[in-house]
Amino acid sequence: MKTVTSPNLEDRIMASAARRGRDCVFFGEDFLSLGSPEAVRQALSRLARAGKIRRIGVGLYHYPSFNEKLGIEVSPTMDAVARAIARRTGSRIVATGAQAANLLGLSTQVPAKPIYLTNASSRSVAVGNYSIAFRHVGPRRMGVKHDISVLVFEALRYIGQANVTDQVVDRLWRSLPADAKAQLHRDLPRASLWMRPIVQRITEKTHGLGR
Repeated sequence: MKTVTSPNLEDRIMASAARRGRDCVFFGEDFLSLGSPEAVRQALSRLARAGKIRRIGVGLYHYPSFNEKLGIEVSPTMDAVARAIARRTGSRIVATGAQAANLLGLSTQVPAKPIYLTNASSRSVAVGNYSIAFRHVGPRRMGVKHDISVLVFEALRYIGQANVTDQVVDRLWRSLPADAKAQLHRDLPRASLWMRPIVQRITEKTHGLGR
């Protein structure tokens, strides 16, 4: 029996994607409020064939942006993909290692296999030529509730105490919004002992440069 699809379903899906913004990544399940699973699947397939969205995995799609200078579509970030997967599973994730440092602008290195800590099961997910690793950790490592705070802690752990320069502190002090720095200060007792003086400098104006 042929599934009847609303002629407006594709427009409604695209409107929802547009509200999320270019470079958003989503699963078909994100649109089940707009139609039946089969209708949504067919609509997404048509949109992908028309080039309006890109299918980047099983049931996983990307609403791409366009690099005018290079004349090409921009691939999705692994962070956007990881967050779509976490949203689908209802789990919490936090970037760690080189990925955490990259997201905070402390490193230009983009890891071939980014690693995320999670409160869900450990697994790896292949997306095109890339693979994302989700590593289960206990409540102690994920105990910090504010994502920015735990991201900073993970980035500092990756950089290492001996390599946290004034420039690193200054970059974080300048880039983090005021509310994130306030939360980071409140989360200070959760940081490793060696990180605490560094975190204090990040959250205060007397952060070490130009003193």
